[in-house]
Amino acid sequence: MNRKTTDTLVGLFVLGGLAAILFLSLKAGNLATFSFADGYQVTARFDNIGGLKARAPVKSAGVVVGRVQSIGFDPKSFRATVRIEIEDRYRFPKDTSASILTSGLLGEQYIGLAPGGDPEDLEADDIITMTQSAVVLESLIGQFLYGRASEGGSQ
Repeated sequence: MNRKTTDTLVGLFVLGGLAAILFLSLKAGNLATFSFADGYQVTARFDNIGGLKARAPVKSAGVVVGRVQSIGFDPKSFRATVRIEIEDRYRFPKDTSASILTSGLLGEQYIGLAPGGDPEDLEADDIITMTQSAVVLESLIGQFLYGRASEGGSQ
């Protein structure tokens, strides 16, 4: 191999490495999935969002139907306010409920939508009133240990 071929191969290897780092960075930041579909935004309020992040998926029946746009805090109600964008092709009834769920045991968190039976659909800027907060593993372990300690002390 001559010098020119070696330099070209090293350059291609470096470019491949940079592409891999860029891909991993986008995956870690949950930015690898871009959607240019139009959608409508709705709001849901939760007592605890756990580790939910902006750009987290919104799923219904296991299908990604939207993304979390933003997460804020309401100082009046002391609840987390989550702004959700749902793609226009998916319509949900007004009495849809939203839950924060986890993929697997320790996977990423996402919002799961369970449609209701209302004949009217959610519109832009509506509020989902029926919500279920995230299950925080630490609090479950604490409750389990506290229950075991109280059982042991009563014997």
